[in-house]
Amino acid sequence: MLSVVTLDDIEKWNRIVKSFKNFDIYYLAEYTVPFKDYGDGEPLLFYYKTENFKAINVVMKRDIENDSNFRGKIAKGSYYDLTTPYGYGGFLVEGDSSAENLKLLDDEYTKFCKNKGIISEIVRFHPVLNNVSAVNSIYETIKLGKTVTISLTSKEDIYSNLNGNKKRWIKKAINQGVKIYWGRTPELFDEFRKMYINTMKENNAKDYYFFNNNFFQSILENMKYQVMIFYSLYKGKKISMILVLHGNNQIHHHFSASERTYHHLATTNLLMYEVACWGYENGYKNFHLGGGVGSREDSLYKFKEGFNKKSNTQFSIGKKIFDHNRYQELVEIRKLDKNFLENELFFPSYRQ
Repeated sequence: MLSVVTLDDIEKWNRIVKSFKNFDIYYLAEYTVPFKDYGDGEPLLFYYKTENFKAINVVMKRDIENDSNFRGKIAKGSYYDLTTPYGYGGFLVEGDSSAENLKLLDDEYTKFCKNKGIISEIVRFHPVLNNVSAVNSIYETIKLGKTVTISLTSKEDIYSNLNGNKKRWIKKAINQGVKIYWGRTPELFDEFRKMYINTMKENNAKDYYFFNNNFFQSILENMKYQVMIFYSLYKGKKISMILVLHGNNQIHHHFSASERTYHHLATTNLLMYEVACWGYENGYKNFHLGGGVGSREDSLYKFKEGFNKKSNTQFSIGKKIFDHNRYQELVEIRKLDKNFLENELFFPSYRQ
């Protein structure tokens, strides 16, 4: 009843995913390819099916020996853990999601993972699909913070749900002659990459977020039907850009970048508004902007919140330990490092 599909059979992977009414782009095989190429692990699709119930979960399977804290301390290929690919995911379920069926799913999933040396899993549930509510009996779940979603019911609603500051900045950008365009050419992706890297430097981002040229090339080549770059043009110069994902009723703000010299024009406000309008015109239902850094209600969250004062989406994570004994073994190895201080809030604790 439980099967695992790899990238060796992308057609089968996507056929299964698209059989779920509310699937999103994060579950498609091609979404995981750039992150596999970037070193985030091996993408896997778990598929569970009975006569009246089915479920899918997309994960990145990581060899724990690759973590610098364990290199040479454990055998390669002996301990693994799972994480949601960058973005959102977690189990999607359809059919009779009774407590009994969820228990059967959990038993089989746990047994499989334990037998394959998979120690734990950390899940970033999908805020728009709210799939955490269906499987909170399977995971230890924690609500981390709010995210912002624009409902694309009409252009009138999109505009009326903006706060006053957003409306003023949008009008100012338009009056200054800022224009919005979009596309997906190799040249556009290269321009985005350069602006994005500069933005990450200005924001003192963590090393992980300095994605290389191959990463963006992989997005361009593998996600040809699900990704677009929107950009603002001022006096012939691109000054802000957003890379968005789109598919099956949903649009997602994925990455963004801007030229600091032109921040006084605040063109990202107009850019986000135009993405929402484009989404409505093309039949999408929601534009998900995400939340603040570390799910905090910080300045980034406040910036996003201004696009929809009625947004009520919530970000939650899930924790699961498949093999408690081996989990503790890994924690004990970490404790040999005098600088290691176990933090109960960090999961899995052996990776802190």
